[in-house]
Parts: sequence; structure tokens; C-alpha cells
Amino acid sequence: MSSDSSGGEPTIPETDTETWTSEECARAWGVKTPTWLGYVSRGLAPAPLPGTDERGRHRWDAEQVRSFPRAGVGRSRASTAPRAQGLLGEMADVADQIDHLRARQRELLVAGKAEGLEIRAMARALKISPQTAYGWLDR
Repeated sequence: MSSDSSGGEPTIPETDTETWTSEECARAWGVKTPTWLGYVSRGLAPAPLPGTDERGRHRWDAEQVRSFPRAGVGRSRASTAPRAQGLLGEMADVADQIDHLRARQRELLVAGKAEGLEIRAMARALKISPQTAYGWLDR
């Protein structure tokens, strides 16, 4: 990698055997070097090539770094696989069912209060804390 004479961003040479340092890889991905190295250690970025350069630095194949599938901000690559998408959909379905059941618990609690049932007995039956029961009844 060489710098241009204007003192701007370094230019990245285009060669068949182009390799980058961790600093160059981090710059290409738009992250800091420690972040890049963290990605590498967790398998979220390509592994370095075997050996080190003349200065003892690890090197990466530049084309592999450029083409490595990256997660976007706030997303994990693991969630892009079809099986993972299916699991996420199933999780959302379960969450919807839980919301429905939670609403039914509240309806039963209100009905129980209208019938004169004790809060502790209702909370125990609904498997919620008495504090939760009181909070739901205050709404």
C-alpha cells in the first residue's frame, strides 16, 4: 500500500497477490483495528494468511477481505440463513401467543376480582407475583 503525494488516503494497489495488514483490512471495512481483530478472532472476518511479513505482521488476502460476507449494522450474518429465518419466525409466533395468553391472564384476574377472589390465590393460579397482579388491576 502506498500514499499519494497529497497526503490523503493511501492508495491500495491492485495486484494478483495483493495482501493487506490488519490496519488496511480495518480501514476497508470502516472499523478500528481492534474491532477488525475481534471479528477475525470470532470468525466474523477471514483468517489471516499463514506466516507474517518482513515486519512480523499478519497479512490477509485483500480479495478475500473485500468479498467476505459482512453483517450490516445491528445484524448478525447467522440470522441470514434460511434455517435461522425459520427459527426467528417461529420465535415471533411464540411471542404473539405469549402476548395473547398474557392478555387472557389479565382478563381472568379482573373477572376474579369481580367475583371477590383473593389476590394471592389468583396470582398463584396465574403463576404471577402478587405485585404483578396488583399492577395489572391498577390499569
